[in-house]
Amino acid sequence: MAIASEMILILDFGSQYTQLIARRVREANVYCEILPFNADLKPYAERNIKGIILSGGPASVKEPGSPRLDNSFFETRIPVLGVCYGMQLIADLFGGELVRSEHREYGRSQLTLKRTSRLFQGVSPTGTVWMSHGDTIRNLPPGYQATASTESVALAAMEDAEGMIFGVQFHPEVHHTIEGNKILDNFLYDICGCRGDWTTESFIESTVRDLKRKLHNQKVVLAISGGVDSTVCALLLKQAIGGNLYAIFVDNGVLRKDEFRDVREMLSTLGLNLIAVDAAEKFLNRLEGITDPEQKRKIIGNTFIDVFEEQARKVGGAEYLAQGTLYPDVIESVSFKGPSATIKSHHNVGGLKDRMHLKLVEPLRELFKDEVRRLGRQLGLDESFIGRHPFPGPGLAVRIVGEITRDRLEVLREADAIYIEELRRFGQYDKIWQAFAVLLPVKSVGVMGDERTYENVIALRAVTSVDGMTANWAEIPYEILARISNRIINSVRGVNRVTYDISSKPPATIEWE
Repeated sequence: MAIASEMILILDFGSQYTQLIARRVREANVYCEILPFNADLKPYAERNIKGIILSGGPASVKEPGSPRLDNSFFETRIPVLGVCYGMQLIADLFGGELVRSEHREYGRSQLTLKRTSRLFQGVSPTGTVWMSHGDTIRNLPPGYQATASTESVALAAMEDAEGMIFGVQFHPEVHHTIEGNKILDNFLYDICGCRGDWTTESFIESTVRDLKRKLHNQKVVLAISGGVDSTVCALLLKQAIGGNLYAIFVDNGVLRKDEFRDVREMLSTLGLNLIAVDAAEKFLNRLEGITDPEQKRKIIGNTFIDVFEEQARKVGGAEYLAQGTLYPDVIESVSFKGPSATIKSHHNVGGLKDRMHLKLVEPLRELFKDEVRRLGRQLGLDESFIGRHPFPGPGLAVRIVGEITRDRLEVLREADAIYIEELRRFGQYDKIWQAFAVLLPVKSVGVMGDERTYENVIALRAVTSVDGMTANWAEIPYEILARISNRIINSVRGVNRVTYDISSKPPATIEWE
């Protein structure tokens, strides 16, 4: 949907920062897409590709089997910026000399500009950059010149004589590189000639126009949860096809406390054709006795398909299934057959479109989470939708480690409600990307009212993030955590211990299952 008039391609060599490059480019109002380094670029032949960025990566260019590009790739006359591994690859391909560093350089370094360069126009002569590399370029390829150095790297940036191919040994996309955004802006605007037409206004206009053209006022069914993704998706479709959109909200039995009632009331204010279905008993009966997290997911997914299919058939004549798929979902679902392996299978309503012979429409598949939130504000969506923390499709089923029972659900719902209430009370909720409670499959000894207890353990999880791809544990003030712990233990029958999860992603995931 909504193809931008210009774009940047980012070829991924496995860097942990590849998505951050994309985010920085998008923040400059330039559309971009991430592709594996070995992707077939023929489908992009008719697109207005203004420039290409080669990401960093964990491999050594000198290792056998390391990711490569053919020299003919650079004959397109499209500007290229190589970052870290990307720069080393360019140097190697064109006859430069690389050596393995005695010590891998990782962290802040002082960059010094050596000569005038369009890439560094307006950048301070010296400044802090973020290095992360194990190889070093000893000699540049013929026809290339060095444009910057650091204390330990003489060739920290380079460009060819024609000013079409550039390389930097550091990472301009990370915030530790003080003027990184300026460097990227120089590449995007001065070197590639981008106009910067990737805005929320232009996205809404072009997406609604394309939806009208594609759907022709045919009926569309949408699984809606009250989260920002599915709600923004619904508003775009409503603009395009009006009453031919049918939004189906299903209570799967593992929602948070009062979630079904509250979300139904919230969604009712948007003027949608809303179909709210209480199917909690069906889901819980099928989940009885199941402890394996993948089995839980499959049971919930398959049961949802059954319920959704039944409701969609009642609508009658639906041609399309709409989903709030985001760009990270698309990236994570692609096996790059290279340095970046498949992370997870697509978690939306898989299988339903084939079973019901529906065509798929995903208006948000080009967007990151923060872009969806900006889009929601542009569409006039209330902050009660935009600011809601993400909630997984399998709901509390992946926050109850072990068997799901009605009693265990009640314990977790009460503990989670207290946690979120206190975060809101002390102004912490909006500072956090995602916060929730987890019920562990262990019990611990305690003392309550002079009596020995042997009861449940609740773990609290809270992370800060921009798009959920990486996350740091949130540093909630101790006095707030203490109050939350006391309230849960004193108010929730069956809990005598509360812990706080201080794991970041990676290596941990945000959810526990």
